[in-house]
Amino acid sequence: MKKYIVYLLALALAVAGIILGWITSVWLFIPILLIILGIAIAVIFWLLVNRKYQNFEASPATDARVNSLISAVAVLIIIGSLNFIVAGYNWRFDLTENRFFTLAPQSQEIVQNLSQPLKVWLFDSDLDLATIKLLENYRSYSKNFEFEVVDPEIEIGLAQQFGVQSPRGFSEIYLASQDQKKLVAIVNRSQGQSLSESQLTNAIANLKREDNSYIYFLQGHGEPELDQVEGGFTEAITELENRDYIVAPLNLATSKQIPDNTDLIAIAKPLRNLFPQEVATVQNYLDQGGELLLMLLPNNNAGLTPILDNYGIKLDDRLIIDFSSQETVVQFGYGVSVITNFGDHPITANFGNGLAIFPESRPLEVVTKENITAAPFVISSENTWAESDLASEEITFNEQEDLPGPLNIAIALTRELSESESKLVVFGNGTFATNGWFQQQLNGDIFLNSIDWLTGDESQTLSIRPREQTNRRINLSPLQAGIISWLAIRIMPLLSFAIAGTIWWRRR
Repeated sequence: MKKYIVYLLALALAVAGIILGWITSVWLFIPILLIILGIAIAVIFWLLVNRKYQNFEASPATDARVNSLISAVAVLIIIGSLNFIVAGYNWRFDLTENRFFTLAPQSQEIVQNLSQPLKVWLFDSDLDLATIKLLENYRSYSKNFEFEVVDPEIEIGLAQQFGVQSPRGFSEIYLASQDQKKLVAIVNRSQGQSLSESQLTNAIANLKREDNSYIYFLQGHGEPELDQVEGGFTEAITELENRDYIVAPLNLATSKQIPDNTDLIAIAKPLRNLFPQEVATVQNYLDQGGELLLMLLPNNNAGLTPILDNYGIKLDDRLIIDFSSQETVVQFGYGVSVITNFGDHPITANFGNGLAIFPESRPLEVVTKENITAAPFVISSENTWAESDLASEEITFNEQEDLPGPLNIAIALTRELSESESKLVVFGNGTFATNGWFQQQLNGDIFLNSIDWLTGDESQTLSIRPREQTNRRINLSPLQAGIISWLAIRIMPLLSFAIAGTIWWRRR
């Protein structure tokens, strides 16, 4: 009776696995494991039962052979099951501290949400292993993602169809989805370059975007020109253009009106006040559901107080001081704020334990207004304060005159209108996204994510920084290096020989 119970148990496990896989139509780990486990129990128990009722007297040698046979069958079943599961399902475990070999959450989301087949064509005469590994990583997240490696010197017709012209040593990567084709990047492998996650994910997002977004940077008040200038925004604008944004200058003193195709107006680092007519034009644009980005320097309101008052934002002219920046490995001045508090907003939703560097910032105060939602997303630490007396030889916190931290440096605002809404992002800082600072930590991510949120593309992937391995090197002084060298090469070996000689002498 007991043997039938074992057989019934094995049958129940196998049937449970079949039913589970058939109902869910997904043959994953659990249904396959149940089926294999049921078969394994039945086979092993059958071998044991047959051994018990053999018609000859088993010798110890026979017992050993039967046990070996049963063990071998069990091992083969286990190994075969594991190989079947591993071959059918691509499971990866990234144990690195910074998840160095794992796609960013933004990349995972955009690939998993692919509703139509998407194919990446890699044209390269030689194998670019780094790019292939990256593409395999993408493919593991969606069945709609495919890629193919093509040798343009062999598949000449296909290369001509895509317009491949790069010489040997270069890789050309294209996206294709239905009737759309898009060049992702041309990579110079001779210089050690390879396709980056940021390039590919942003290209996928741009392929899904139906129209280009137009961003106009206001000019005429001392703002940096859009060309390469010191303290300008060339690096940021290049990233925007790589994401298929169209960036252009706008001078309201000459154009008199805001273009109809405007998706966003950016007023960055103005040194002089706007004319009242310009302020009224921008306010009217917001009242009609427009979006505005303000990046203001300390001690300069640029004549924008009427707009800020309408949204409940008060500018403080004091400068934020951060003494904690002196405690970092890379020491900054007291006027540079190290930001680790990013509030709760889509702009900074995936920043985790990252940090940003904001030089010369002013605090922002929020005043509650009807139909306006305000969300600070760049906030200084508790060790900061807003200093009122910068002329003093010694900068210290004054409870009567200074403003203690944490302090708001950037705020995202949404205003509900009768038939739509308008968005405003205000930075009490105009430097964090300029050339040089843009590449620092999460600075560029904050700028690009703010643009995406304002233009309505916050559901797309935002800026994805290349992951960097944690630097765990120990910097030794010459004295420390000398001590370690003597210990490792001279003292420890001599000490080992001395101990060994002492033990030998005593035993002798």
